[in-house]
Amino acid sequence: MIHENVQTIRAAMARAAEAAGRDPKEILLCAATKMNDADAVRQAVAAGVDCCGENRVQELLEKQPQGAYEGVPVHFIGHLQTNKVKQVVGRVDCIQSVDRLPLLECIQKEAAKQGIVQDILLEVNVGGEASKSGFTVEEAAAVAARMGEFPAVHLRGLMAIPPISQNPGDNCKFFAQMRNLFVDIKGKKCDNVSMDCLSMGMSDDFTDAIAEGSTMIRVGTAIFGARHYG
Repeated sequence: MIHENVQTIRAAMARAAEAAGRDPKEILLCAATKMNDADAVRQAVAAGVDCCGENRVQELLEKQPQGAYEGVPVHFIGHLQTNKVKQVVGRVDCIQSVDRLPLLECIQKEAAKQGIVQDILLEVNVGGEASKSGFTVEEAAAVAARMGEFPAVHLRGLMAIPPISQNPGDNCKFFAQMRNLFVDIKGKKCDNVSMDCLSMGMSDDFTDAIAEGSTMIRVGTAIFGARHYG
């Protein structure tokens, strides 16, 4: 089932990219692996996903020794508490969910201690939702301009989770806003910044995200099926 689902998603990605005049190879498929065991994750990797995105530190620590992500990069895509930073820095290729300055400072400190440079994305609360963390559009631009102050961290781009859409196309305005911010930051050529990843679009809206310039979609349910919350 997982293999067939990945092929279906790939076909939809290709159609969306071609409709937008884009090369499908420009867009990466990140499997959002929350609440799926190591075997399911291995199946997704075998089916050809480009990377895996883990939401919970505990799941990352459980699945990684089981070789769940072997063969592809692993990203951390969930809310990260500062007291868990040392368990994530150096274990993942990218932390997509850097949503506040104290977290960035903590990652800088831990990466410097380990003698590494940790790739990150800034998470932007593009819908301005009180229930979600993340930088405002203005804050994200200001933080990007300051990245030279964080030499053990490398800013690779932006991530966003827009509001839950009621109708197809509802989130296009948010995706377009993210693309504009991405292009704006990229054009400023800030120190310690190489904008090559715009992570936006999930199972329900990834075709709209691709139309608006996403370079990485994060898909869980459409690959693994519905999650069963106990």
